[in-house]
Amino acid sequence: MNKEQILIRISGTDRIGLTAEIMGILARYDAQILDIGQADIHNTLSLGILIRIDENASGQVMKELLFKTTELGVTIGFEPIPDDQYEAWAGRQGRNRYILTAIGRSLSASQIEAATKVISAHGLNIDAIKRLTGRMSIMHPERNVRACVEFSIRGTLDDKAAFQREIMALSAESGMDFSFQKDDMYRRMRRLICFDMDSTLIQAECIDELARRHGVYDKVAAITERAMRGEIDFKESFTERVALLKGLDVSVMQDIAEHLPITEGTDRLMTILKTCGYKIAILSGGFTFFGEYLQRRYGIDYVYANELEIGEDGKLTGRYVGEVVDGRRKADLLKLIAQTEKVNLAQTIAVGDGANDLPMLLEAGLGIAFHAKPRVKESARQSLSTIGLDGVLYFLGFKDSHLGEQGKL
Repeated sequence: MNKEQILIRISGTDRIGLTAEIMGILARYDAQILDIGQADIHNTLSLGILIRIDENASGQVMKELLFKTTELGVTIGFEPIPDDQYEAWAGRQGRNRYILTAIGRSLSASQIEAATKVISAHGLNIDAIKRLTGRMSIMHPERNVRACVEFSIRGTLDDKAAFQREIMALSAESGMDFSFQKDDMYRRMRRLICFDMDSTLIQAECIDELARRHGVYDKVAAITERAMRGEIDFKESFTERVALLKGLDVSVMQDIAEHLPITEGTDRLMTILKTCGYKIAILSGGFTFFGEYLQRRYGIDYVYANELEIGEDGKLTGRYVGEVVDGRRKADLLKLIAQTEKVNLAQTIAVGDGANDLPMLLEAGLGIAFHAKPRVKESARQSLSTIGLDGVLYFLGFKDSHLGEQGKL
């Protein structure tokens, strides 16, 4: 018996049980479902079903569906799909798939237009668009002030680097953030996340806070500027700055730790990551004293930072103990922890803001420049600057509605 393909499109006001009733009719005629997709926007349904059915039964099926949808108060349309057209379409489904995540405090039509223009300019097609954040309130605009949509896109990307550059440039121009990832099994199975500490998990540079308390901030800042101009390397600048802290009482460090300004979204992010079984590490050019304080607060699994030497009198000696944690060391530590945890590098995430974070951002499966300096943002593959640190969750594919009580804002 000959069979044919029919594309069914249904739209209108959604209601409970509608899809079940449509499927009940198709089931009676033993229809094969080749493809199905459904979206619900403000209680308005858009349902597409591609079926394969005996030619002798197709007329009766369409007649019954038409009666049923009239009864349900929705509209229906039918389109026959020739065999060759179906085969060509099915063959394209094996092409590369990507996920583009767009985040902002809010998203406008012009911002979405700009993003979709870049997608189409590279010959990619949007298969689906999904909102990850909760719906905003127009009566209480101060609530849930964030918007995130996820584009599922398909096609052959001839120049991924060019696409990445255009998306990152658009991020800088348009006031929204992007993450562009290949939609493979690793994206869905991230297991290890490594954070920089200063200006990432906390909104402070600990060495600056120590210098202020010790009355040497201007001297420390001058050395930092020299390092940023490339006159001295990180290790040399770090050694010089630590030397200026000689004589500072350790009690000052405890007081600073207890009053660290935690970055917006950190509490929410850590709660969800721990609940979902992620391994979490701090890889910092700052100090272990503060990293271990955060470790106790959030249950962080690993802390690697620089250890200040403390004398018998309870004061800093102006020296440090062990190897300096610089950019290269951070990247090596990320790989070491991944190996220890038996995690593929493609399953790792790194988050940081400074130039010494770039090596680990580029090494990780997903490297996110967070409120980063311009040079870092230009070099990173993903950036997050418009909202708090919990924006990382959307790059991982989390959806507000799936997070329950743990994910409340």
